[in-house]
Amino acid sequence: MQNVYRIIDAAAPSKATVFITGESGTGKEVCAEAIHRQSPRSSEPFVAINCGAIPHDLMESEIFGHVKGAFTGASNDRKGAAAQANGGTLFLDEICEMDLELQKKLLRFIQTGRYQKVGASKEESVDIRFLCATNKDPLTEVAEGRFREDLYYRLHVVPLAMPPLRERGDDILAIATKFLISYAAEEGKRFTSFSPEAEVVLRHYPWPGNVRQLQNVIRNIVVLHDGDSVTIKQLPPPLNETLSDQEIRSIAQTRVSEPVTPPQDIAAAQSVQEPDSEIRPLCDIEREAIQKTIAYCDGNVLKAAVLLQISLRPCIAKSRRGKPTKPDRHLFT
Repeated sequence: MQNVYRIIDAAAPSKATVFITGESGTGKEVCAEAIHRQSPRSSEPFVAINCGAIPHDLMESEIFGHVKGAFTGASNDRKGAAAQANGGTLFLDEICEMDLELQKKLLRFIQTGRYQKVGASKEESVDIRFLCATNKDPLTEVAEGRFREDLYYRLHVVPLAMPPLRERGDDILAIATKFLISYAAEEGKRFTSFSPEAEVVLRHYPWPGNVRQLQNVIRNIVVLHDGDSVTIKQLPPPLNETLSDQEIRSIAQTRVSEPVTPPQDIAAAQSVQEPDSEIRPLCDIEREAIQKTIAYCDGNVLKAAVLLQISLRPCIAKSRRGKPTKPDRHLFT
C-alpha cells in the first residue's frame, strides 16, 4: 500500500490517465477519488460510471448524452457524463465490460476531447482527466478480442495495482477496528476491539470479497451482537470455520508471547544499551535517533518517519550529516 500511496502522490498533479487494476472490493474507486482529491481538478466534478452495470444500448447515452427524440423514450435533451465532468475527472469503472463499438468512439473522445451526443449533428469539446479501472486482466481481454488493443495502450499510461486484502498483513486488523468503532457509534454499541482469538481469524481468513466483504462482516457483528470486545463466537460464517480451535489458540499464544518494542521506544531502547554520560544538545540526540531508526528500517525514510511518529520532511532533514538545524518542537510529541 505504501507503493500505491507513492503512485497516487506522483500521478495526482498530472493529467495522465491512471489504469487501476485489482480484485472486486479492493478499493479501486476509493483510489480514483483520492487521485482526484489531490489533483488540481479537486474543486471540479468527479463523475464515475460503472461500465458493467449499464446496458450496452444505453452506455453511449450515459457517457455522451442525447438530444430530444434521439430514440424512443428520449423526451428531453440529456447531459452525459462527459459534459458533467468537464473541467474535472471522469472515472470509467470496469472498463473491460464496455462494448467494442463504443470502445472505438471512446478512443477518439480520449484522443481529441471531442464527442457527439446521441442524435446530435454537431460535436462538443470538453477538458477531462480520465481514470479507469477493471477487476480483470486487461492484457488477457485484449488477447481474446474483448478489449481494443489501441484503447488499452491509450489508457494504460500510469498502471496502479490494488493489492488484495489477504496480502496486506495487519492492515486487516487496522481496517476492521476502524469499521468496528465507526459502526458501533452509528448503532449505539460499545464495541472498541477484538479478542486475540478473533484477531487470529480475521488475520488468516482469505477475504475473497476484500475490503467490501470485511466491511459487511463488521457491520453484521455490530448489528447482531453486544459487548466491548468482539469474541470468536460472534464472527459469522464462514469466518468461524476457517481454523480449528487448536490452531487459533496456538497462533494467539504465539502472538502474545512475542516481545514487542513500541516503535517510539526504539531509539530510547538503543540509548539505554549504549549509555552516554556526556550531556549533548537535543538536536544531536534527535538526529542520531532518526539516523538509527532509518538504519533499523533498511534506509526506508518513510517507514522511519511513521515509526517515530513525525512528518517526513524533518525526518529527511535530520537524517543528513552535517551541522544540525534548530530542533523541531513536534519531533517527539
